Amino acid sequence: MSGRMPLMAGNWKMYFTVGEAVALLEELKGGISRFDDREVVVAPPFTALSAVASALAGSPIRLAAQNCHWESQGAYTGEIAPAMLKDLGCRYVIVGHSERRQYFGETDGSINRKMVALLALEIVPILCVGETLEQRQAGETLRILADQLTGAFEGLKDEEVGRVVLAYEPVWAIGTGHTATPEQAQEAHAFIRDRLADRFNNEVANGIRILYGGSVKPENVDTLMAQPDIDGALVGGASLKSASFVRIVDFVG
Repeated sequence: MSGRMPLMAGNWKMYFTVGEAVALLEELKGGISRFDDREVVVAPPFTALSAVASALAGSPIRLAAQNCHWESQGAYTGEIAPAMLKDLGCRYVIVGHSERRQYFGETDGSINRKMVALLALEIVPILCVGETLEQRQAGETLRILADQLTGAFEGLKDEEVGRVVLAYEPVWAIGTGHTATPEQAQEAHAFIRDRLADRFNNEVANGIRILYGGSVKPENVDTLMAQPDIDGALVGGASLKSASFVRIVDFVG
């Protein structure tokens, strides 16, 4: 065992009204309360954060947001500042999700600015990195991961990097039903950990949690979590139903 506490995070994306989000959360609380050897996080849409935060009172489940802006305030219509999320009780914020990169033009530079802003407020970024199908087929997976890590961690100190959670999400496996094999996922996770050791130090590399994200399901979570460098999961569609997410949290690795 690595000694790193597994982290299972549910990204609810653009689903659920406030009432629906709270109803799902209430179902999850009943099933997840028995786990004390792993960390569980849910990331509702912005509109449901406040209500879900209230419903989480007394629960071990922690709250995350799906995105943020890097500025503390200002004329940025439609954006949300990190301090606003902290005020709601968010301990985590997902940064650089492939859908943000693909549909909203996020770059390594803008992701780095978000990382800096979150870490300054002691909010933990869940930094997403991963390659597209075309990049994998061209043999560019490791280069893409290296470039994304370099850009996101630009200017950060070892101590700051050690507080980050990483998520490897092969873009070709998100929402497609296709999943990287345990061996493919392990190769990418091991590469990420080696890069962190080279860029920072072994303590940072061995301590940081690296999640797998990409069509994680009850049927494949056990084999994924059995890999030595996979420390949890960033779960999309399967986190939208309580039974499937509870089973994922209840993995046997």
